[in-house]
Amino acid sequence: MSGNHKDLGYRPCVGTMLVNSHGKVFVGRRIDNKEGDWWQMPQGGVDKGEEPDDAVLRELGEETGARPEHVTILKKMDEPLRYDLPEELQGKLWGGKYRGQEQNWYLARFTGSDADIDLEAHDPPEFCDWKWVDPEQLPELIVPFKKRVYRAVLKAFRELI
Repeated sequence: MSGNHKDLGYRPCVGTMLVNSHGKVFVGRRIDNKEGDWWQMPQGGVDKGEEPDDAVLRELGEETGARPEHVTILKKMDEPLRYDLPEELQGKLWGGKYRGQEQNWYLARFTGSDADIDLEAHDPPEFCDWKWVDPEQLPELIVPFKKRVYRAVLKAFRELI
C-alpha cells in the first residue's frame, strides 16, 4: 500500500454518551490499549446495510452488556463527527481501509443498575474496566487524537445530561 492515506475514506461508526440517573457518563478502558490510562465512551462500526439507529443499540449491548430495556435514546447529534487516526495507525487498523472514523453520536439514559453492566457480554470483550465519570472529565480521559470529538459531543449534549 502506498504511504498516502489521504485517499482512504472514513469508517462509518456510532458512539454513545451513556448517562446514569446521577448525570455521570459511562467510560470503559479498552483491553487492547497497552499504552496510557485512556478511557472512552462506547463506540463501534456500523455493519454493511445496518442503520446507525440500530447499530447504536447493538454496539452498546456488545460493549457494556446494557439491554435495550435499560437504555433510552434521548438525542442524536445533527451531524456526524470525523477524526483522523494518527499517521502511525493509518493503514493498520480496520484492515487498512480507513484513515479515521465518521461517528454518529447519541445521548442515551441508562435506567438499569450497575449490576446490569457486563463487559463480557460480547466475545471478545472490548473493555477491561469501566466507571461513571463527570461529563467534564471526558476530554481528559480519551486518547489525544479524539479530544476534539469528545469536546464537541459534550457541547452538543451538555444541557440534556
